[in-house]
Amino acid sequence: MKMSDLIADMIMDMFDEGESSVQIQRNDLANRLGCVPSQINYVITSRFTPEAGYRIESRRGGGGYILITRAESKDSALFTMLKSIGTSIDERTAKAQLYNLNYQKLIDDKSARLMMSVMSASNFKGLESETADVIRASLLKQMLLAYID
Repeated sequence: MKMSDLIADMIMDMFDEGESSVQIQRNDLANRLGCVPSQINYVITSRFTPEAGYRIESRRGGGGYILITRAESKDSALFTMLKSIGTSIDERTAKAQLYNLNYQKLIDDKSARLMMSVMSASNFKGLESETADVIRASLLKQMLLAYID
């Protein structure tokens, strides 16, 4: 298992204790896992994003911390993701967001696989990348809206 997965799992376990927020001291967590603090930052900024239903606050300094707050409901997190998509999205970003939604258990495995297959570049052969990205964003939004219903 990759270090980033271990870090994310440890943070997720903190949420599993029924808390809607977790406060992390980056250096302490890095020492417990035997990694560098920048790896903690990477995981937090890539996996605990507003699109995935999280809000991040940080306080720097000696007693500094990172506070991660989870969205109150699954639908709230999905709506936040919808708002963040915009009018265009590339394949890599779309698949990363779907991966994060699935990882956070906001969409089930089968739906995630189906949505990722729709996002594939092979579905947009013959189109300019800008046009494909606009269509991809529209499709992703429609699928997420259908999932919420």
